[in-house]
Amino acid sequence: MFNWNVVVNLHEHGFRKAFKLLQGLGAVYTTDFLNVLVMKVSNIPHFLETLNDWVSSDSSLLKLISRIVPVTATFSFQSPEEFETKAQETVLDFLPLLEGKSFHIRMHRRGFKGQIRSLDEERFLDKILLEELVKLGEPGQITFEDPDAIIVVETVGQQAGLSCWNREDLQRYPLLRLD
Repeated sequence: MFNWNVVVNLHEHGFRKAFKLLQGLGAVYTTDFLNVLVMKVSNIPHFLETLNDWVSSDSSLLKLISRIVPVTATFSFQSPEEFETKAQETVLDFLPLLEGKSFHIRMHRRGFKGQIRSLDEERFLDKILLEELVKLGEPGQITFEDPDAIIVVETVGQQAGLSCWNREDLQRYPLLRLD
């Protein structure tokens, strides 16, 4: 697989045009999954700002791209157990961003069907974070109604990427669509 830090989901019939358009922002790679691209961009905030500018100038781009998810940490895994161990280690890096905050985890899995269940992993990682926040004396809470932050977990085959987005990010970058 490729070294990536962005997952792009496309609407049907928008593949070629979106692929060509996104090449201007970084390296774009096809995946084995229908209407899913991965990218490597050098500067995530610049990437998102450029996309916002493009959509402001031409809203028809929303008919090509259904969602974009940049990630700040990635890892490879060979088994569900390895995925869970590495996801747990990685998600703990977000603790300082979650102290005393409301949040939830959203996982989008591609591959490992029947072996990794997104809902189970979301609950597992939520529990780990809640327990650690209590230990820090800064309890958090899980909410799906206007959370302070959303942690996203994206898998593409045997690679995973994670990132944490706050409420302001979600309002500023409508293409994120994490839920």
